[in-house]
Amino acid sequence: MEYVEQRNGGYYVAGTRVSLDSIVYAFKDGESPETIRHNFPSLTLEQVYGAITFYLAHEREVEDNIREGEEELRRSVPHLSRSRPALYARLERARKESAAQHPTTP
Repeated sequence: MEYVEQRNGGYYVAGTRVSLDSIVYAFKDGESPETIRHNFPSLTLEQVYGAITFYLAHEREVEDNIREGEEELRRSVPHLSRSRPALYARLERARKESAAQHPTTP
């Protein structure tokens, strides 16, 4: 049985809309297959294990694909400072005020 398929430039759990990236991020964050399955109720536990097995067997190519997708997203989505300058300024001001109120000690 095929657990992962490649389409639209990415990897997906076969026959679903769930990206392999989602499973990989959860797995790398230490989530168990059972927890991942709970968080993706459209998947079976077998599909989760199959996706993890695929990732482990093709780690380099999956990691490269994830990295390429993240780079494409960074290129295609403008930084908040350019797309929403007023919002960015407010968030930066709030971040600085919060840092001033809660300084970190070395």
